[in-house]
Parts: sequence; structure tokens; C-alpha cells
Amino acid sequence: MRFFTRLGVLASVFIGLAVPCFAEKIVVEGSTTVLPISQRAAEVFMDSHAGADISVRGGGSGVGIASLIDGTTDIANASRAMKDTEVQKAVDKGRTPKANVVAMDGICVIVNPSNGVSALTKKQIKDIYTGRVSNWKDVGGSDAKIVVISRDSSSGTFEAFGELALDKEKVRADALLQASNQAVASTVAQTPDAIGYVGLGYVAPSVKALDVDGVKASRETVLNGRYPISRPLFMYTNGQPRGLAKEFVDFILSAEGQKIVEEEGFVGLK
Repeated sequence: MRFFTRLGVLASVFIGLAVPCFAEKIVVEGSTTVLPISQRAAEVFMDSHAGADISVRGGGSGVGIASLIDGTTDIANASRAMKDTEVQKAVDKGRTPKANVVAMDGICVIVNPSNGVSALTKKQIKDIYTGRVSNWKDVGGSDAKIVVISRDSSSGTFEAFGELALDKEKVRADALLQASNQAVASTVAQTPDAIGYVGLGYVAPSVKALDVDGVKASRETVLNGRYPISRPLFMYTNGQPRGLAKEFVDFILSAEGQKIVEEEGFVGLK
């Protein structure tokens, strides 16, 4: 009887060693610009880290930051820096947001490939998006009304574009607002007279990226600061990242993680 009892105890020990008692889980939420980086990195990370469970979702930078403030996400993806008001809300709730820069990006102004325009100045972009210019012929194109596509106000790309390209002026009232980079790219691809803007990683053959002030958006021009609509991409945590959140951020900042950043079409830090 003692022999069988010992066997039962040993079996329980081996089962306990073979199967983790629980899987460590984190939630990553926010920017649709950072989304493809996070999704791919999470897949690769979980393949080599048994028991890790990383849930990744979009929603926009504002949504991710709000979730971090409320304590419902571990990492907030953001394609803009947190606003002072957001930081204060976080502090009021006992949280201390920590900005972790994970990549760089160029916001590309895109048009339909059939459009004859290949370059614009920042002033022309600003004039189009604020309503001063409404016809392509006024910026070197054909006689056609410009269909203006923009991100919605919860988007970090919307905020960054407004600051970097529009000098914080309001986007024209008739702009068609889209909830994601992919939605902007798809709409421009299907609309001959449209103009839009997306993160560098969303530029595909179905759209044409315009030179801005004579500079093409690329890894080199973003890193050296020549491309005029460039910005960092963030993963915000509550204080210094800890546990699985730290391991995941460290992975993205590693050589393997930065390779994923580049493969997704964005600009690595190394």
C-alpha cells in the first residue's frame, strides 16, 4: 500500500513540473500604427516563452492610454506622446506612466496611384487639410475635387499629423474620418481623387506615397530627421515595466525585436 502511495505522490510531482500552475498574461492595447509590430512580436515571443499569454488589440492611441489610466491594460501602444492632461489623470489614479520608445515612424501622405501628383510641400498639405485648397489643379494635378481622408480624433496619428503637418490647425469639416491606418489606405486605394496619411508600415503598392518638401519617407530620412513628418512610437507602462511586460518590451528592443519592427515596414532604433 505504501508503494502505491509513493507512486501517487511521485506522479503528482511530475505532473506539477510538466504543467504550469498558471499562465502569466498581459494585455497590450492602443495604436493601430503600433499594432502590427505588437501582434507579430507577441506571436514570436509566445512561441519561445511557454506559459506567456499576450493579448494584443487596437482601438487607437487614446483608447490604449485611457485603458492604462484605468488599469485595464498592461501596455498602452501609442503613436504620440501622452498629453499633460492624460498624465495628470494617471497620477490622480495613483499611476505613473512610463514612455518606452520602441520604434520610429514617418507619417506618409498618400494618394491613389492614378494621381499625377508625386510631391507636395508641407504648406500645400496644410492648405489641403485645413480647407484652403480643394482642387488638385491648385497643387499641380488635374481639375478634380480633392477627397480628404483623415484619421479620427482618438488616433495618435491624427494628433501627430495635426501637430507636425498642420501646426495644430483643425482638419476641414468635410474630411472623411477613418478608424485605422488600414481603413485610410484602403479608402485611398479605392478613390482616385483621395488624399490620406498613414504610418510608414502601411504604404503598399495600392497607394502612392508623396515626397514632402522634396524628401521621400524612408528609414534613412526618418532616422536623420530629414523627413519632416516623423515621430517616435511608444509602449507606455505603469512605472518601469515589470514581469512579463518587461520581458516583452525588452524583446521588442532587442536585435530580434527590432528586426520585426523593420520587417513590418517601420524604422528600428538600432
